[in-house]
Amino acid sequence: MALRHAVLAALLDEELSGYQLAKAFDTGVANFWHALPQQLYAELAKLESDGLVSGREVVQDTRPNKRLFQVTEAGLAELDRFAASVNKPSFIRDDLLVKVQAADHVDTDELIAQLTERAAFAEAKIELFGGLLRRMRGDRSEEKFLRHGARIGPYLTCLRGLAFEQGNRDWCRRSAAILRERRTAHAQR
Repeated sequence: MALRHAVLAALLDEELSGYQLAKAFDTGVANFWHALPQQLYAELAKLESDGLVSGREVVQDTRPNKRLFQVTEAGLAELDRFAASVNKPSFIRDDLLVKVQAADHVDTDELIAQLTERAAFAEAKIELFGGLLRRMRGDRSEEKFLRHGARIGPYLTCLRGLAFEQGNRDWCRRSAAILRERRTAHAQR
């Protein structure tokens, strides 16, 4: 997947400025694709040049003018082509896992601290995703929303982000607890 497809998907519901797109990435898209704001602005320019998004300038009295972007028919066709392409499996690439792999040879206290910090970060993301999910479904139950909601794609990706962060939190907590127990048992010998 390229950044272009994540940007196109983020623009499906409404016109967004580059700033709004960056905020959308921070809160929703970030659970499956990370991009820096400058990468998003550069990608918007490429997408517009390729005819996959169209931009329009909005004149503002009290602020600088802004550009709003929306997906074009060509952009929708590109997303359709991308959706039909074969997926490559995803792989975990995480510095913390390398550190845990070396747990028997590194400072356990530091590793426990990093695991605890990562668990807290995951907990914060879990809260964020929970709020996003509640906001998306409104007063409907999840079952009703999934059956009858207008657009469930963002909801489903948010569910995946939630499950991912719950898994991260649980693994970090368990790993830290195991390392603590081993440290205590080793000290008692």
